[in-house]
Amino acid sequence: MEIVVSGTRPTGILHLGNYYGAVRNYVRLGDDPNVRGYFFIADYHSLTTHNNPEELKLLVKQTIATYLACGLDPEKVVIYVQSDVPEIPELYLLLNMLAYKGELEKVATFKEKIKIHNENINAGLLTYPVLMAADIIVHRAHKVPVGKDQEQHLEMTRNFAKRFNSRYDIDFFPEPIAYNFGDELVKVPGLDGSTKMSKTGGETNAIFLNEEPDAILKKIKRAKTDAGPSEPNSEKPQEIQNLFALMQIVSKPDTVSFYDQAWNTCTIRYGDMKKQLAEDMITYLTPIREKINELIRDEAYLGRIVKRGGEAARESAQKTVSEVRKIMGINYF
Repeated sequence: MEIVVSGTRPTGILHLGNYYGAVRNYVRLGDDPNVRGYFFIADYHSLTTHNNPEELKLLVKQTIATYLACGLDPEKVVIYVQSDVPEIPELYLLLNMLAYKGELEKVATFKEKIKIHNENINAGLLTYPVLMAADIIVHRAHKVPVGKDQEQHLEMTRNFAKRFNSRYDIDFFPEPIAYNFGDELVKVPGLDGSTKMSKTGGETNAIFLNEEPDAILKKIKRAKTDAGPSEPNSEKPQEIQNLFALMQIVSKPDTVSFYDQAWNTCTIRYGDMKKQLAEDMITYLTPIREKINELIRDEAYLGRIVKRGGEAARESAQKTVSEVRKIMGINYF
């Protein structure tokens, strides 16, 4: 059975891009009887830039509820909170002995983070890839569903696994590979004309999975457009491509074809297209939003899910760390 591990930082409400880039694929992996899936809330990772305890509690609960509302089945996969598994920080400590300052300072995301958070350049930011490696190899994972921005971190995970195996002359940790369903991966663009919907792009860039209908309508009405095509069959600029890409996700094919034809004949009315897109987006997201809101109110149920998941994750992690301690000689009597 293949082991698959992935996590989400609870730094904000998940949006449509998170759903198509990650959560939907988690659900599909969970449905595969040949896969053992471990999907966690990366609360330790969020502490590198997040320091509001009450907000963190709410975001962790919302992320768990969103996982479940999107179809992740706790009967098929292990859903847990990172901080409920103490073996992860223990392995993180041990892997830090194999990590070099120079290689950590060269990580692209570290360079980006210190520009954004130059008032808070903490050790957690520097060693983020080591903690990510611990998250993954603590379950001796084979595959990790990751986006482009995490591929360098995954390569470092492979390096740490290889370095451990080499240093102790043992074939213990698998070298996990990236897994993203190949050509089936859907890229969700932002409403501001950017090529990627993101939490950090600002409130107006993303459609969140718990977004109320009025908010969705308002955001899409404000989505960036241009003056319209001046010649038939002309190339669509990025912001217009974005609207069509979103429509392809939530609208019927004949709706997309209608507006594509309107573009090609220079008869498109952006107001009508945005109204249609908003209606289809609301229809698409309403079941997820309603389920999230229902689950958020049932804290006892959410607590039972992560308690059970945490126990299963610890059982797996304990086996790994126990072996690691023996391999490293940390068993004296």
